[in-house]
Amino acid sequence: MKLILDRYAYLDSPLHRWQQGYKLIGLLSLIFAFAFIQNIWLLPIMVIITGILFSLSEIPISFLIKRLRYPSWFILTVVFLLPFISGNTPIFQLGFLTIHAEGCWQALLISVRFFCILTVSLVLFGTAPFLSSIKAMRSFGFPRVIVDMTLLSYRYLEELGEMLTTMQRAMRLRGFKAKGFKRRNLEVFAQLTGSILVRSYERSLRIYQAMILRGYGSQRTRKKNSWQWNKHSDRYSLWITIMAVVISISLVTLEATLPSFIWLSI
Repeated sequence: MKLILDRYAYLDSPLHRWQQGYKLIGLLSLIFAFAFIQNIWLLPIMVIITGILFSLSEIPISFLIKRLRYPSWFILTVVFLLPFISGNTPIFQLGFLTIHAEGCWQALLISVRFFCILTVSLVLFGTAPFLSSIKAMRSFGFPRVIVDMTLLSYRYLEELGEMLTTMQRAMRLRGFKAKGFKRRNLEVFAQLTGSILVRSYERSLRIYQAMILRGYGSQRTRKKNSWQWNKHSDRYSLWITIMAVVISISLVTLEATLPSFIWLSI
C-alpha cells in the first residue's frame, strides 16, 4: 500500500521521536481545543502553536500546501458566502450586495480553525507510519469498527487517487484536453466520475468478500496490545504530551473566561 500522508515519516525531528500513542493524545487534545475556540482574540495563539508544531515536524511546506489544496475548496464556499448572509452591521454595500462585519469575522474564524486543525492533523499522521497510528488507536481501546473503518477509508482514498490518475492518463493518450467550460468536457468528467464510483464499489465488494473468507468478523479472543514502559523514549513522549494537554486546557479556559469579540456576540 502506497501511503501518502506518512511520506516523511522517516525523518528524525522532535515530533518524529514523539511516540505515536502519546502523540495521539496530545495532538487530538489540541485539535479538540481548536474546534472549541470561538473567540477572535485566541486566533493568533492558535496560529503560533500550529506554526511551531509544523516547523518542529520538518515536513516540507509544499507537502502541506498540496494536502490543503483540495479540502480548501469545500470551505471556500462557506467563507465566501458568510460576509453576505450573516450579520447586521454593514461595512460595504454595492447595489443589492451588502458585506457585514460579523460575517467577515466569522469567515476569518472558520478559515483559521480549518487551517490549524488540518495542519495539526497532518502533523499527527505525517510524522509516523499510518499503521503505527492504527495500532495506537487499538491500544487505547478504540472500537474495532472505527479503527477498521479508518484504515479502510484511508486505503480506498489511496485507491481512488491511483484509479483517477490512471484514467486521466488514458484520456490524455486518447487526445482529450480539458480546456474551457464546454458541454463535451462536462459529459466526459461525468462519465469519469460514474466509472470511478462503479469500479470502487465493485472493488470494495471483492475486498470485503476476501476479508470474510479470511475470518474477518469472527468472534475470537485476541491478544490485547499493551504498552511497555521505556524510560528513555516514553519519558520524553510523556512530558511533551503533558505540555500539549496543558496548552489545550489553557485554551479552553481562556475561551470560557475572555470576553467575546463585540461583532461576534450576536
